[in-house]
Amino acid sequence: MQDFIKPFKALSDETRLRILNIVVQKECCVCEVMQALEISQSRASRNLRILEDAGFLKSHREGTWIHYSLSDDPDSKFAVDLAKMTGNISDKDTLFRKDKERLKKARRLAATICTEKPNNRLKVKNEKAA
Repeated sequence: MQDFIKPFKALSDETRLRILNIVVQKECCVCEVMQALEISQSRASRNLRILEDAGFLKSHREGTWIHYSLSDDPDSKFAVDLAKMTGNISDKDTLFRKDKERLKKARRLAATICTEKPNNRLKVKNEKAA
């Protein structure tokens, strides 16, 4: 029963729905999620971890980068199917569409941006403005 409850609890948050909306599009690192959703590093990381724990996402490390994508674990099929469903309906929502547009413009920032403490939100916003 927990295998069904945990994914639904994870989907009960707007930020996590928005993250799934973009990760369904392509594999993302934390800084790309931050830019696409215009949220802090700590908020992005916390919600990515919840989605991974619920079976929606998998992660792998490449150097200092951690990349997130939809899980391919057969035990997570239910969660992944739910994620794909949210991706299919997301074009009807203005915020989801804007997130996808920002994702297209997102770029990988210096590894320290994605791994430092949440105070870097100002630094990211200043870099975006430049």
